[in-house]
Amino acid sequence: MIDSHLITYGIIILYLGGIALFGVVAGGKQKTVQEYFLGTGHIPWWAVCFSIVSAETSTLTFISVPGVAYLTNCSFFQVVIGYFIGRMIVAGYFLPRYFKGEMATAYTFLENRFGKKTRSFASIVFLVTRIAADGVRLFAAAIPLKLLLGISYPPAILIIASVTLIFTYMGGVRGVIWVEALQMTIYLGAAALSVYLLVNLIPGGLQGIINFPQLQSKIQCIDLGFSNGPGAFFAKPYTLLGGIIGGMFLSMASHGTDQIIVQRLLATKTLQNARKALIGNALIIIFQFALFLCIGVLLFMYYGVRPVKSDEIFPLFIIEKLPAIASGIVIAGLLSAALSTLAGSVSALASSFMLDLYLPFSRRQLSEEQKLSISRRVTIIWTVLLTFSAFFFMSSSKAVVEIALSIASFTYGGLLGTFLIGLFSGKIRERDVLAGFIAAILVMIQVITSHIVGWTWYTLIGVIVTMVVAFFVNRVSGQN
Repeated sequence: MIDSHLITYGIIILYLGGIALFGVVAGGKQKTVQEYFLGTGHIPWWAVCFSIVSAETSTLTFISVPGVAYLTNCSFFQVVIGYFIGRMIVAGYFLPRYFKGEMATAYTFLENRFGKKTRSFASIVFLVTRIAADGVRLFAAAIPLKLLLGISYPPAILIIASVTLIFTYMGGVRGVIWVEALQMTIYLGAAALSVYLLVNLIPGGLQGIINFPQLQSKIQCIDLGFSNGPGAFFAKPYTLLGGIIGGMFLSMASHGTDQIIVQRLLATKTLQNARKALIGNALIIIFQFALFLCIGVLLFMYYGVRPVKSDEIFPLFIIEKLPAIASGIVIAGLLSAALSTLAGSVSALASSFMLDLYLPFSRRQLSEEQKLSISRRVTIIWTVLLTFSAFFFMSSSKAVVEIALSIASFTYGGLLGTFLIGLFSGKIRERDVLAGFIAAILVMIQVITSHIVGWTWYTLIGVIVTMVVAFFVNRVSGQN
Protein backbone atom coordinates (compact mmCIF):
# COMPACT_ATOMS: atom_id res chain seq x y z
CA MET A 1 0.00 0.00 0.00
CA ILE A 2 1.33 3.46 -0.93
CA ASP A 3 2.31 5.65 2.02
CA SER A 4 -0.18 8.53 2.45
CA HIS A 5 2.66 11.03 2.77
CA LEU A 6 4.04 9.96 -0.61
CA ILE A 7 0.65 10.68 -2.21
CA THR A 8 0.59 14.16 -0.66
CA TYR A 9 4.18 14.85 -1.71
CA GLY A 10 3.45 13.58 -5.23
CA ILE A 11 0.49 15.93 -5.66
CA ILE A 12 2.52 18.91 -4.44
CA ILE A 13 5.55 18.12 -6.63
CA LEU A 14 3.28 17.60 -9.66
CA TYR A 15 1.56 20.90 -8.96
CA LEU A 16 4.79 22.91 -8.50
CA GLY A 17 6.31 21.49 -11.68
CA GLY A 18 3.11 21.87 -13.68
CA ILE A 19 2.46 25.46 -12.64
CA ALA A 20 6.03 26.51 -13.50
CA LEU A 21 5.73 24.91 -16.96
CA PHE A 22 2.29 26.47 -17.52
CA GLY A 23 3.64 29.93 -16.70
CA VAL A 24 6.52 29.59 -19.15
CA VAL A 25 4.24 28.39 -21.98
CA ALA A 26 1.47 30.94 -21.27
CA GLY A 27 3.95 33.81 -21.20
CA GLY A 28 5.20 33.12 -24.72
CA LYS A 29 8.23 34.93 -26.08
CA GLN A 30 8.99 38.53 -25.28
CA LYS A 31 11.09 40.76 -27.53
CA THR A 32 10.86 44.08 -25.66
CA VAL A 33 10.78 45.38 -22.10
CA GLN A 34 7.22 46.63 -22.68
CA GLU A 35 6.10 43.11 -23.63
CA TYR A 36 7.93 41.61 -20.65
CA PHE A 37 6.36 43.97 -18.09
CA LEU A 38 3.03 44.99 -19.68
CA GLY A 39 2.08 41.85 -21.62
CA THR A 40 1.82 40.93 -25.27
CA GLY A 41 -1.38 40.73 -27.26
CA HIS A 42 -4.84 40.69 -25.72
CA ILE A 43 -5.29 39.50 -22.13
CA PRO A 44 -9.03 39.10 -21.30
CA TRP A 45 -10.34 41.31 -18.50
CA TRP A 46 -11.62 38.30 -16.56
CA ALA A 47 -8.12 36.77 -16.55
CA VAL A 48 -6.74 40.05 -15.17
CA CYS A 49 -9.59 40.10 -12.62
CA PHE A 50 -8.69 36.60 -11.39
CA SER A 51 -5.02 37.55 -11.48
CA ILE A 52 -5.58 40.56 -9.21
CA VAL A 53 -7.58 38.47 -6.73
CA SER A 54 -4.81 35.90 -6.71
CA ALA A 55 -2.00 38.47 -6.50
CA GLU A 56 -3.49 40.25 -3.49
CA THR A 57 -4.50 37.11 -1.64
CA SER A 58 -1.25 35.28 -0.84
CA THR A 59 -0.77 32.79 1.95
CA LEU A 60 -1.55 35.59 4.41
CA THR A 61 -5.21 35.38 3.52
CA PHE A 62 -5.21 31.60 3.24
CA ILE A 63 -3.78 30.90 6.69
CA SER A 64 -3.74 34.15 8.67
CA VAL A 65 -7.33 35.34 8.12
CA PRO A 66 -8.69 31.95 9.29
CA GLY A 67 -6.23 32.32 12.18
CA VAL A 68 -7.72 35.71 13.10
CA ALA A 69 -11.26 34.27 13.11
CA TYR A 70 -10.06 31.23 15.08
CA LEU A 71 -8.49 33.49 17.70
CA THR A 72 -11.26 36.13 17.87
CA ASN A 73 -14.34 36.38 15.61
CA CYS A 74 -15.41 37.57 12.15
CA SER A 75 -15.09 41.32 12.80
CA PHE A 76 -12.31 41.43 10.15
CA PHE A 77 -15.17 41.40 7.61
CA GLN A 78 -15.78 45.09 8.38
CA VAL A 79 -12.43 45.77 6.69
CA VAL A 80 -13.64 43.81 3.63
CA ILE A 81 -16.61 46.19 3.26
CA GLY A 82 -14.09 49.02 3.12
CA TYR A 83 -12.07 47.09 0.53
CA PHE A 84 -15.13 46.97 -1.74
CA ILE A 85 -15.81 50.71 -1.44
CA GLY A 86 -12.17 51.60 -2.06
CA ARG A 87 -12.05 49.58 -5.27
CA MET A 88 -15.16 51.34 -6.57
CA ILE A 89 -13.47 54.71 -5.99
CA VAL A 90 -10.34 53.57 -7.85
CA ALA A 91 -12.45 52.34 -10.78
CA GLY A 92 -14.34 55.64 -10.96
CA TYR A 93 -11.60 58.22 -10.41
CA PHE A 94 -8.10 56.72 -10.69
CA LEU A 95 -8.34 54.49 -13.75
CA PRO A 96 -9.53 57.19 -16.22
CA ARG A 97 -6.37 59.21 -15.51
CA TYR A 98 -4.14 56.16 -15.88
CA PHE A 99 -5.43 55.45 -19.37
CA LYS A 100 -4.77 58.98 -20.65
CA GLY A 101 -1.58 58.69 -22.66
CA GLU A 102 0.93 55.84 -22.50
CA MET A 103 1.42 54.60 -18.94
CA ALA A 104 4.31 52.27 -18.15
CA THR A 105 3.85 52.13 -14.36
CA ALA A 106 1.55 53.65 -11.74
CA TYR A 107 4.19 56.28 -11.07
CA THR A 108 4.25 57.58 -14.64
CA PHE A 109 1.17 59.58 -13.63
CA LEU A 110 3.13 61.30 -10.87
CA GLU A 111 5.86 62.35 -13.31
CA ASN A 112 3.26 63.75 -15.72
CA ARG A 113 1.57 65.68 -12.90
CA PHE A 114 4.51 66.78 -10.71
CA GLY A 115 7.87 65.81 -12.20
CA LYS A 116 10.54 63.13 -12.40
CA LYS A 117 11.65 63.50 -8.76
CA THR A 118 8.18 62.60 -7.47
CA ARG A 119 7.99 59.57 -9.76
CA SER A 120 11.41 58.36 -8.65
CA PHE A 121 10.70 58.91 -4.96
CA ALA A 122 7.35 57.11 -5.16
CA SER A 123 8.97 54.20 -6.97
CA ILE A 124 11.73 53.91 -4.36
CA VAL A 125 9.13 53.97 -1.57
CA PHE A 126 7.20 51.23 -3.36
CA LEU A 127 10.31 49.07 -3.76
CA VAL A 128 11.31 49.34 -0.09
CA THR A 129 7.80 48.74 1.21
CA ARG A 130 7.05 45.85 -1.14
CA ILE A 131 10.30 44.01 -0.43
CA ALA A 132 9.50 44.09 3.32
CA ALA A 133 5.78 43.34 3.10
CA ASP A 134 6.23 40.51 0.61
CA GLY A 135 9.10 39.14 2.63
CA VAL A 136 6.41 38.46 5.24
CA ARG A 137 4.24 36.81 2.58
CA LEU A 138 7.10 34.59 1.45
CA PHE A 139 7.70 33.54 5.05
CA ALA A 140 4.00 32.75 5.44
CA ALA A 141 4.10 30.59 2.33
CA ALA A 142 6.88 28.53 3.89
CA ILE A 143 4.90 27.68 7.05
CA PRO A 144 2.89 24.73 5.64
CA LEU A 145 5.86 23.45 3.64
CA LYS A 146 8.01 23.51 6.78
CA LEU A 147 5.38 21.62 8.78
CA LEU A 148 4.72 19.11 6.00
CA LEU A 149 8.33 18.27 5.13
CA GLY A 150 9.70 18.59 8.65
CA ILE A 151 12.38 21.03 7.51
CA SER A 152 13.44 24.43 8.83
CA TYR A 153 12.14 27.70 7.43
CA PRO A 154 15.17 28.70 5.26
CA PRO A 155 15.01 25.70 2.87
CA ALA A 156 11.19 25.95 2.73
CA ILE A 157 11.51 29.63 1.76
CA LEU A 158 14.11 28.80 -0.90
CA ILE A 159 11.86 26.15 -2.49
CA ILE A 160 8.96 28.61 -2.84
CA ALA A 161 11.22 31.39 -4.17
CA SER A 162 12.85 29.10 -6.75
CA VAL A 163 9.57 27.92 -8.28
CA THR A 164 8.30 31.51 -8.38
CA LEU A 165 11.40 32.69 -10.20
CA ILE A 166 11.11 30.10 -12.99
CA PHE A 167 7.85 31.27 -14.56
CA THR A 168 8.35 34.95 -13.66
CA TYR A 169 11.77 34.99 -15.34
CA MET A 170 10.64 33.18 -18.47
CA GLY A 171 6.98 34.18 -18.87
CA GLY A 172 7.01 37.87 -17.95
CA VAL A 173 3.85 39.55 -16.72
CA ARG A 174 1.67 37.69 -19.25
CA GLY A 175 2.83 34.34 -17.86
CA VAL A 176 2.33 35.63 -14.31
CA ILE A 177 -1.24 36.78 -15.03
CA TRP A 178 -2.31 33.47 -16.57
CA VAL A 179 -0.70 31.49 -13.76
CA GLU A 180 -2.45 33.68 -11.19
CA ALA A 181 -5.81 33.26 -12.92
CA LEU A 182 -5.43 29.48 -12.76
CA GLN A 183 -4.20 29.56 -9.18
CA MET A 184 -7.23 31.52 -7.97
CA THR A 185 -9.53 28.69 -9.01
CA ILE A 186 -7.23 26.17 -7.33
CA TYR A 187 -6.96 27.87 -3.95
CA LEU A 188 -10.65 28.86 -3.75
CA GLY A 189 -11.58 25.28 -4.62
CA ALA A 190 -9.19 24.07 -1.91
CA ALA A 191 -10.76 26.46 0.61
CA ALA A 192 -14.27 25.27 -0.25
CA LEU A 193 -13.09 21.66 0.13
CA SER A 194 -11.70 22.53 3.58
CA VAL A 195 -15.07 23.91 4.66
CA TYR A 196 -16.83 20.77 3.46
CA LEU A 197 -14.39 18.49 5.29
CA LEU A 198 -14.54 20.53 8.51
CA VAL A 199 -18.34 20.45 8.55
CA ASN A 200 -18.21 16.65 8.30
CA LEU A 201 -15.49 16.29 10.97
CA ILE A 202 -17.15 18.49 13.61
CA PRO A 203 -19.23 16.30 15.97
CA GLY A 204 -22.89 16.45 14.95
CA GLY A 205 -22.07 17.96 11.56
CA LEU A 206 -24.22 20.92 10.55
CA GLN A 207 -26.54 20.47 13.53
CA GLY A 208 -23.55 20.46 15.87
CA ILE A 209 -22.39 23.75 14.34
CA ILE A 210 -25.81 25.36 14.77
CA ASN A 211 -25.95 24.26 18.43
CA PHE A 212 -22.36 25.31 19.20
CA PRO A 213 -22.46 27.35 22.49
CA GLN A 214 -20.17 30.14 21.26
CA LEU A 215 -21.59 30.37 17.72
CA GLN A 216 -23.01 33.88 18.08
CA SER A 217 -19.80 35.38 19.46
CA LYS A 218 -17.62 33.65 16.83
CA ILE A 219 -19.65 34.79 13.81
CA GLN A 220 -19.97 38.37 15.07
CA CYS A 221 -19.12 40.66 12.12
CA ILE A 222 -20.05 44.08 13.49
CA ASP A 223 -18.25 45.76 16.39
CA LEU A 224 -19.12 49.40 17.03
CA GLY A 225 -15.98 49.70 19.16
CA PHE A 226 -17.47 51.47 22.19
CA SER A 227 -17.54 48.52 24.59
CA ASN A 228 -14.05 49.19 25.99
CA GLY A 229 -14.47 52.93 26.38
CA PRO A 230 -13.59 55.90 24.11
CA GLY A 231 -9.85 55.48 24.72
CA ALA A 232 -9.84 52.07 23.07
CA PHE A 233 -11.95 53.11 20.05
CA PHE A 234 -8.97 54.02 17.83
CA ALA A 235 -6.65 51.41 19.34
CA LYS A 236 -8.92 48.53 18.32
CA PRO A 237 -8.46 47.77 14.60
CA TYR A 238 -11.62 45.80 13.80
CA THR A 239 -14.45 48.23 14.55
CA LEU A 240 -17.22 49.26 12.16
CA LEU A 241 -15.87 52.75 11.50
CA GLY A 242 -12.19 51.78 11.66
CA GLY A 243 -12.72 48.71 9.49
CA ILE A 244 -14.70 50.47 6.75
CA ILE A 245 -12.59 53.64 6.63
CA GLY A 246 -9.33 51.76 7.06
CA GLY A 247 -10.25 49.13 4.47
CA MET A 248 -11.41 51.80 2.02
CA PHE A 249 -8.22 53.88 2.19
CA LEU A 250 -6.00 50.80 2.23
CA SER A 251 -7.79 49.49 -0.87
CA MET A 252 -7.47 52.85 -2.63
CA ALA A 253 -3.73 52.78 -1.91
CA SER A 254 -3.13 49.15 -2.85
CA HIS A 255 -5.30 49.13 -6.00
CA GLY A 256 -4.81 52.72 -7.09
CA THR A 257 -1.13 53.39 -6.36
CA ASP A 258 0.63 50.04 -5.91
CA GLN A 259 2.47 48.85 -9.01
CA ILE A 260 1.70 45.17 -8.31
CA ILE A 261 -2.01 45.81 -9.04
CA VAL A 262 -1.77 48.75 -11.46
CA GLN A 263 0.61 46.72 -13.66
CA ARG A 264 -2.18 44.17 -14.21
CA LEU A 265 -4.85 46.80 -14.86
CA LEU A 266 -2.64 48.44 -17.50
CA ALA A 267 -2.24 45.03 -19.16
CA THR A 268 -5.98 45.08 -20.07
CA LYS A 269 -5.11 47.86 -22.59
CA THR A 270 -8.47 49.72 -22.26
CA LEU A 271 -10.23 51.67 -19.50
CA GLN A 272 -13.46 49.69 -19.91
CA ASN A 273 -11.71 46.34 -19.45
CA ALA A 274 -9.69 47.63 -16.51
CA ARG A 275 -12.91 48.72 -14.78
CA LYS A 276 -14.52 45.34 -15.43
CA ALA A 277 -11.50 43.60 -13.94
CA LEU A 278 -11.46 45.77 -10.82
CA ILE A 279 -15.23 45.63 -10.17
CA GLY A 280 -15.18 41.86 -10.66
CA ASN A 281 -12.31 41.72 -8.19
CA ALA A 282 -14.33 43.72 -5.64
CA LEU A 283 -17.20 41.24 -5.83
CA ILE A 284 -15.02 38.14 -5.59
CA ILE A 285 -13.13 39.29 -2.49
CA ILE A 286 -16.37 39.56 -0.50
CA PHE A 287 -17.03 35.87 -1.11
CA GLN A 288 -13.39 34.98 -0.60
CA PHE A 289 -12.94 36.62 2.80
CA ALA A 290 -16.27 35.22 4.01
CA LEU A 291 -15.00 31.76 3.04
CA PHE A 292 -11.69 32.14 4.89
CA LEU A 293 -13.35 33.57 8.01
CA CYS A 294 -15.76 30.64 7.94
CA ILE A 295 -12.79 28.26 7.96
CA GLY A 296 -11.41 29.99 11.07
CA VAL A 297 -14.72 29.66 12.94
CA LEU A 298 -15.02 25.98 12.00
CA LEU A 299 -11.44 25.34 13.13
CA PHE A 300 -12.30 26.75 16.55
CA MET A 301 -15.37 24.52 16.74
CA TYR A 302 -13.25 21.51 15.86
CA TYR A 303 -10.11 22.15 17.91
CA GLY A 304 -11.18 24.50 20.68
CA VAL A 305 -8.23 26.38 22.17
CA ARG A 306 -4.81 24.98 21.22
CA PRO A 307 -1.39 26.28 22.34
CA VAL A 308 -0.15 27.13 18.82
CA LYS A 309 0.34 30.30 16.80
CA SER A 310 -2.86 31.38 15.08
CA ASP A 311 -1.08 31.22 11.70
CA GLU A 312 -0.28 27.53 12.23
CA ILE A 313 -3.75 26.21 13.13
CA PHE A 314 -5.01 25.79 9.55
CA PRO A 315 -1.77 24.22 8.23
CA LEU A 316 -1.81 21.82 11.20
CA PHE A 317 -5.38 20.78 10.37
CA ILE A 318 -4.42 20.19 6.74
CA ILE A 319 -1.45 18.03 7.65
CA GLU A 320 -2.87 16.17 10.66
CA LYS A 321 -6.50 15.56 9.82
CA LEU A 322 -7.05 15.49 6.06
CA PRO A 323 -6.77 12.35 3.91
CA ALA A 324 -3.66 12.23 1.72
CA ILE A 325 -5.31 13.31 -1.53
CA ALA A 326 -7.34 16.08 0.14
CA SER A 327 -4.26 17.25 2.02
CA GLY A 328 -2.26 17.43 -1.21
CA ILE A 329 -5.01 19.39 -2.97
CA VAL A 330 -5.44 21.90 -0.12
CA ILE A 331 -1.68 22.42 0.27
CA ALA A 332 -1.44 22.92 -3.50
CA GLY A 333 -4.17 25.53 -3.13
CA LEU A 334 -2.26 27.18 -0.32
CA LEU A 335 0.89 27.24 -2.43
CA SER A 336 -1.20 28.67 -5.31
CA ALA A 337 -2.06 31.66 -3.17
CA ALA A 338 1.60 32.03 -2.21
CA LEU A 339 3.16 31.69 -5.65
CA SER A 340 0.71 34.06 -7.32
CA THR A 341 1.41 36.93 -4.95
CA LEU A 342 5.16 36.39 -4.95
CA ALA A 343 5.36 36.17 -8.73
CA GLY A 344 3.32 39.34 -9.05
CA SER A 345 5.52 41.07 -6.52
CA VAL A 346 8.77 40.10 -8.26
CA SER A 347 7.40 41.25 -11.63
CA ALA A 348 6.17 44.55 -10.15
CA LEU A 349 9.46 45.19 -8.33
CA ALA A 350 11.48 44.52 -11.46
CA SER A 351 9.21 46.64 -13.69
CA SER A 352 9.17 49.60 -11.32
CA PHE A 353 12.97 49.50 -10.94
CA MET A 354 13.57 49.23 -14.69
CA LEU A 355 10.91 51.63 -16.00
CA ASP A 356 10.91 54.23 -13.21
CA LEU A 357 14.57 54.28 -12.14
CA TYR A 358 17.05 52.47 -14.38
CA LEU A 359 15.98 53.36 -17.93
CA PRO A 360 15.00 57.02 -17.29
CA PHE A 361 18.41 57.73 -15.71
CA SER A 362 20.59 55.44 -17.81
CA ARG A 363 23.03 57.20 -20.12
CA ARG A 364 23.74 54.05 -22.11
CA GLN A 365 22.17 53.49 -25.50
CA LEU A 366 20.64 50.04 -25.15
CA SER A 367 18.98 47.84 -27.73
CA GLU A 368 15.67 46.15 -26.89
CA GLU A 369 17.50 42.84 -26.56
CA GLN A 370 19.88 44.36 -24.01
CA LYS A 371 17.02 45.96 -22.07
CA LEU A 372 15.18 42.63 -21.93
CA SER A 373 18.31 40.82 -20.76
CA ILE A 374 18.86 43.38 -17.99
CA SER A 375 15.17 43.10 -16.99
CA ARG A 376 15.51 39.34 -16.52
CA ARG A 377 18.66 39.78 -14.44
CA VAL A 378 16.86 42.39 -12.32
CA THR A 379 14.05 39.86 -11.81
CA ILE A 380 16.59 37.41 -10.33
CA ILE A 381 18.05 40.09 -8.06
CA TRP A 382 14.65 41.05 -6.62
CA THR A 383 13.79 37.40 -6.01
CA VAL A 384 17.01 37.02 -4.01
CA LEU A 385 16.30 40.19 -2.01
CA LEU A 386 12.76 39.00 -1.32
CA THR A 387 14.14 35.70 -0.04
CA PHE A 388 16.52 37.41 2.38
CA SER A 389 13.68 39.66 3.53
CA ALA A 390 11.62 36.59 4.46
CA PHE A 391 14.36 35.36 6.80
CA PHE A 392 13.84 38.39 9.08
CA PHE A 393 10.27 37.38 10.02
CA MET A 394 10.86 33.74 10.99
CA SER A 395 10.78 34.39 14.77
CA SER A 396 7.76 36.72 14.89
CA SER A 397 4.80 35.66 17.08
CA LYS A 398 2.37 38.20 15.61
CA ALA A 399 -0.21 37.21 12.96
CA VAL A 400 1.58 37.64 9.64
CA VAL A 401 -1.39 39.32 7.95
CA GLU A 402 -1.21 42.16 10.48
CA ILE A 403 2.57 42.45 10.09
CA ALA A 404 2.31 42.80 6.32
CA LEU A 405 -0.52 45.32 6.44
CA SER A 406 1.30 47.35 9.09
CA ILE A 407 4.46 47.48 6.94
CA ALA A 408 2.46 48.66 3.93
CA SER A 409 0.83 51.33 6.08
CA PHE A 410 4.17 53.03 6.78
CA THR A 411 4.10 54.45 3.24
CA TYR A 412 0.63 53.81 1.78
CA GLY A 413 -0.78 57.00 3.33
CA GLY A 414 1.92 59.21 1.82
CA LEU A 415 1.63 57.46 -1.53
CA LEU A 416 -2.16 57.71 -1.66
CA GLY A 417 -2.12 61.31 -0.44
CA THR A 418 0.29 62.22 -3.24
CA PHE A 419 -1.93 60.58 -5.86
CA LEU A 420 -5.07 62.27 -4.48
CA ILE A 421 -3.41 65.69 -4.67
CA GLY A 422 -2.36 64.93 -8.23
CA LEU A 423 -5.90 63.91 -9.17
CA PHE A 424 -7.88 66.70 -7.54
CA SER A 425 -5.61 69.73 -7.08
CA GLY A 426 -3.88 71.69 -9.82
CA LYS A 427 -2.15 74.17 -7.51
CA ILE A 428 0.26 71.96 -5.61
CA ARG A 429 3.83 71.80 -6.97
CA GLU A 430 6.44 69.03 -6.79
CA ARG A 431 8.28 70.60 -3.85
CA ASP A 432 5.05 70.82 -1.85
CA VAL A 433 3.97 67.24 -2.43
CA LEU A 434 7.42 65.80 -1.70
CA ALA A 435 7.43 67.65 1.63
CA GLY A 436 4.02 66.17 2.44
CA PHE A 437 5.07 62.67 1.38
CA ILE A 438 8.24 62.72 3.51
CA ALA A 439 6.37 64.21 6.49
CA ALA A 440 3.77 61.42 6.29
CA ILE A 441 6.45 58.71 6.41
CA LEU A 442 8.13 60.33 9.43
CA VAL A 443 4.82 60.71 11.27
CA MET A 444 3.78 57.13 10.48
CA ILE A 445 7.05 55.77 11.89
CA GLN A 446 6.15 57.43 15.20
CA VAL A 447 2.48 56.40 15.09
CA ILE A 448 3.13 52.74 14.25
CA THR A 449 6.04 52.21 16.67
CA SER A 450 4.13 53.84 19.55
CA HIS A 451 1.04 51.61 19.01
CA ILE A 452 -1.29 54.59 19.55
CA VAL A 453 -3.98 53.42 17.13
CA GLY A 454 -4.97 50.21 15.33
CA TRP A 455 -3.45 49.46 11.92
CA THR A 456 -6.73 50.14 10.09
CA TRP A 457 -6.28 53.88 10.77
CA TYR A 458 -2.71 54.10 9.50
CA THR A 459 -3.38 54.87 5.82
CA LEU A 460 -5.93 57.60 6.61
CA ILE A 461 -3.51 59.30 9.01
CA GLY A 462 -0.78 59.23 6.36
CA VAL A 463 -3.12 60.73 3.75
CA ILE A 464 -4.16 63.57 6.09
CA VAL A 465 -0.55 64.41 7.02
CA THR A 466 0.54 64.41 3.35
CA MET A 467 -2.24 66.71 2.23
CA VAL A 468 -2.05 69.12 5.19
CA VAL A 469 1.73 69.54 4.90
CA ALA A 470 1.64 69.86 1.09
CA PHE A 471 -1.03 72.58 1.18
CA PHE A 472 0.72 74.33 4.08
CA VAL A 473 4.08 74.43 2.28
CA ASN A 474 2.32 75.65 -0.86
CA ARG A 475 0.61 78.45 1.04
CA VAL A 476 3.74 79.53 2.95
CA SER A 477 5.93 79.51 -0.19
CA GLY A 478 3.32 81.59 -2.03
CA GLN A 479 3.01 79.11 -4.92
CA ASN A 480 -0.64 79.48 -5.89
